[in-house]
Amino acid sequence: MSEPRSEVQGGPGDRPVDGWVVVAWTPDEFGDAALEAGIAEARERGRGVAVVNATRGDALVDESYAGAAELAALEERLRAAGVPHDVRQRMGQDVAEQVVGVAGELSARLIVVGLRRRSPVGKLLMGSVAQRILLTSECPVLAVKPASRGL
Repeated sequence: MSEPRSEVQGGPGDRPVDGWVVVAWTPDEFGDAALEAGIAEARERGRGVAVVNATRGDALVDESYAGAAELAALEERLRAAGVPHDVRQRMGQDVAEQVVGVAGELSARLIVVGLRRRSPVGKLLMGSVAQRILLTSECPVLAVKPASRGL
């Protein structure tokens, strides 16, 4: 149901010295922005990176939920970054709840989430995962956007 996808990896048996940075990750430019910021924060502060890829599971195809090839590329990217890491795929009623839940389990020091532009109607109908993470997290939250195109 909500089992970790992989064990902690990164260095030879390394555990983070100063806790975890949890990254709410999707296989797109918003997830990439969050992952880069999360890795940078972890390196700077001697922490591990726990990547959470979650879905509500109510659709046949959820583009935010990574497939096997995307997860393999993510694992390779984390290994190359050289930080202790843990990748988890979760399914539940609320994606924000899944991310905040992992942060609580790991006593995370920070959650990093990518922001996307949404229409007012989209926010009204679907809510905002980032907003719910900001409002319910007990640790600080860093919200990032992908680099602007054309700059």
